[in-house]
Amino acid sequence: QVQLVESGGGLVQAGGSLRLSCAASGRSSSSYATGWFRQAPGKEREFVAAFSRTGGYTNYADSVKGRFTISRDNAKNTVYLQMNSLKPEDTAVYYCAARLRGSLAYDYWGQGTQVTVSS
Repeated sequence: QVQLVESGGGLVQAGGSLRLSCAASGRSSSSYATGWFRQAPGKEREFVAAFSRTGGYTNYADSVKGRFTISRDNAKNTVYLQMNSLKPEDTAVYYCAARLRGSLAYDYWGQGTQVTVSS
């Protein structure tokens, strides 16, 4: 199993920045890929950004490219999402998720952290 705990959400004005953290435990970080998703009120959960399992490449949703950056600290077993130039439409609950090797879907999810961007 993989336990994921997000933190760092909050209220910020448009144009501001936040950094989300996702602390993982339970399995070796080399056995899964980590990603960020978000869900806005009344909308389906959507992909934001992710690492490959080896961390060799990253992928971003078009809506956040150039503004968000996913990074990791292997020593702390923590993945980050740096969010810059935030917009009101970035308001959502942000979730960290882990996808095991060979799995087609994300297997483990954190509890989520609220990000609210005011105009």
